[in-house]
Amino acid sequence: MANIVECQNLTHYYGKHLVYENMSFNIKKGSIFALLGKNGTGKTTTINILNGYLKPKSGQCLIMGYDSLHLPPHIKEKIGFLIEGHIQYSFMTISQIEKFYAAFYPDWRRDAYYELMEKLDISYNQRIYTLSCGQRSQLALGLILAQNPDMMILDDYSMGLDAGYRKVFLDYLSEYVKSGNKTLFITSHIIQDLEYFVKDVVILGYHDILYSGTVNNLKENYRLYRFDLNNSHHPILKDDIVDNLEIFRNHVNLYSYHDLRTIEKYLERNQINYKHIHEIPMTLEDIFIGITGKY
Repeated sequence: MANIVECQNLTHYYGKHLVYENMSFNIKKGSIFALLGKNGTGKTTTINILNGYLKPKSGQCLIMGYDSLHLPPHIKEKIGFLIEGHIQYSFMTISQIEKFYAAFYPDWRRDAYYELMEKLDISYNQRIYTLSCGQRSQLALGLILAQNPDMMILDDYSMGLDAGYRKVFLDYLSEYVKSGNKTLFITSHIIQDLEYFVKDVVILGYHDILYSGTVNNLKENYRLYRFDLNNSHHPILKDDIVDNLEIFRNHVNLYSYHDLRTIEKYLERNQINYKHIHEIPMTLEDIFIGITGKY
């Protein structure tokens, strides 16, 4: 499957603060992709580079084969973009904003927009500034669906959405992807919504990538082992076996890509006196915390 996005050796600083160095990843055409990471790891920075709003210190991003800093108009119209804040021109009515946007897109699908507005029971004459934050987010989604882009980029789409609105949002995004080889690029702080939705994921740490691959591979291979120490001495360090570690008093949470027998041999080899070791099932959110750490 061809790549619709290729980010190659991205390095960026804000002043002297390094965001990341030589970061590379690809997004396959037709995929549902998530860029995850804690605050300050560079998710929005990456999206701003992708959209040509920000020039990286070095490296480049290609979208549909074009440098993201110099996208021609016929490529820009194939990209739908929802950023924090959702929408401008809040003085307009629901119908006015639709007519305004329609003039810029030759493949405009007004029915997709008004279908969502009717589901939300929003009057066509209602002004945008009177809408709740969640409704404005759905309005922005409706405008993007009407645009019918080949790729949709949603930066923290869940902001301002309660559980019901998030479910509606994801239902519409699912239909969008199924409508014909569409690509979806999401960042979000609410990871549990994405567990059965996203297929490919990149997890950012501070300055680099901690994981890049499929969600299924991550869920099948990343494991949490819990056990107690028999004394306060615990020479357990992060290495090729131990991906991450949490120790509170004599209670240990050990994260690893290895099976239970490998972990037991590791503990015995390092003369760690332990008891009651067992594997704990994890959600995608649990895995994210394990990879990135709680703090």
